[in-house]
Amino acid sequence: MEGSPPAKDQDSGARPLGTAAHPGQATLPVERAALPSEGALERRLEVRGDPGLILGPHQHGGHDPTWRRAADGTIWRTCRTPDGPGTLRVTRRGGQAWGPGAGWLLDSLPALLGADDDISGFEVRHEVLQGYGVPRIGRTGRVFEALVPAVLEQKVVGREAWRAWRSLLRKYGTPAPGPAPDGMRVMPEPEVWRQIPAWDWHRAGAEAVRARTIATAAWHADKLEAAADSASLDRLLRALPGIGVWTSAEVRQRCMGDPDAVSVGDFHLAKIVGWALTGRKADDAEMMRLLEPYRGHRHRACLLVGLTGLRPPARGPRQSARDYRSF
Repeated sequence: MEGSPPAKDQDSGARPLGTAAHPGQATLPVERAALPSEGALERRLEVRGDPGLILGPHQHGGHDPTWRRAADGTIWRTCRTPDGPGTLRVTRRGGQAWGPGAGWLLDSLPALLGADDDISGFEVRHEVLQGYGVPRIGRTGRVFEALVPAVLEQKVVGREAWRAWRSLLRKYGTPAPGPAPDGMRVMPEPEVWRQIPAWDWHRAGAEAVRARTIATAAWHADKLEAAADSASLDRLLRALPGIGVWTSAEVRQRCMGDPDAVSVGDFHLAKIVGWALTGRKADDAEMMRLLEPYRGHRHRACLLVGLTGLRPPARGPRQSARDYRSF
């Protein structure tokens, strides 16, 4: 998390509690049509609430080259789909997409906006969480897209990870198709990540351990993308060196929309959950005990905690981001 101390182990995460998903929901499509004058495909959806809130967890830092929010609330997002690169523009009325992956992006848009999210069985069991609705969780269906930034966020403060993500995307990403905002890039293919030389990882500020974890995972990208469900993906991810409980959860939250994948090992999450639910900080074991009544929806409960804004008071100065480029 930005301004936080580094986590204690290789797989501990440094992300904040997360941009909480909104109780908004996308309905079934009304129309999908080509727009020849703009070179785009369009899909109309009825989107309740702010789509930026439910898409927020897929943003990695304020200057993420793959994610942009316009002044009018429009969300721009790039993705390397199974059909190729694509740019997606999302508003309350639905989406438009450009590039070879445009059709795939529009077909997956309802799931991205949480339309397939099953909230049955979720019940708010703490009074402090009442009145915030039920957070919806979207899914991208793209494993490696979620894996790379999650690995970069291991052990470090957010600013450090996001700087590396920007640097690598600017050098190795491809320009976003269509009329995307200036500077937007599409994440490179796994083959490219395998071939990034050590000096470019170093210039980006990512040390050898995280670079090696990403390069190794890239060799297994096809198998990871083919995982049938979240449990299978968890087993595959954690079989790879450098990927543990925290990283697996962060990936499955985003690509699978897993409502029960808790980011155990996060430097801040347990403290925040404990503070919100009991008025005191908790460790991971205590957090999981507190979340037990929400089993099946424990990540959703964490998002709901995030909506309350309750956090323990900050103590001490923020830690600055390290710069491996000077080492």
